[in-house]
Amino acid sequence: MDITERLDRGSSTLPAPPDAGVEGNTRLTSISGMVLIVLLAGEGVTILSVRQLIAVHVFVGVLLIAPVLLKTASTGYRFVRYYTGSAPYVQKGPPHPVLRILGPVVIASSLAVLGTGVGLFAVTPGGPGLLLFAHKASFVVWAAVMTVHVLGHLREAVLSSWREFRVTKLVPMVRGGTGRLVLVAVVLAVGVAAAVIVMPVATPWTAR
Repeated sequence: MDITERLDRGSSTLPAPPDAGVEGNTRLTSISGMVLIVLLAGEGVTILSVRQLIAVHVFVGVLLIAPVLLKTASTGYRFVRYYTGSAPYVQKGPPHPVLRILGPVVIASSLAVLGTGVGLFAVTPGGPGLLLFAHKASFVVWAAVMTVHVLGHLREAVLSSWREFRVTKLVPMVRGGTGRLVLVAVVLAVGVAAAVIVMPVATPWTAR
């Protein structure tokens, strides 16, 4: 067997390159997830002294809405493509069964925390009623499932995000990389703008 034949046989054992659409979706989900981890860490710090940091808590909470919607959209897209039988997404396979079960709970609790938080702007601090209780209760559920969610996806998210920025011969650029980064930046800008607009409405809470 000559060297050419051996190389041909060896190359046939190499894994096929990932589908560009699947890899692009994975990278977008991972980058938006890493952004959310940073923002959620900041929001978590404000909870330790929420009365003194209520203005920051409100600002970051409103800012979070846009990135959460982006990650929900990218995750939902993969979900739809997988369950409608798209070959590349079926080949990639689903997440771990535990993470698949917790996924809808993570999304629902995230939207509940953010939704009830925004809803509190419509009531006075002196009479939030069940809305404040719902905000706190949904946060407890969210914190529990989000901890498992982050730990389960953190390694993949870090590696996938690294591949987006670290382009080499072994880690080639995937189509749409610039567009994904621009999209994340625009979503963050929208979140900041929304927070700036909402802050005056939240004055009864932030001025307590």
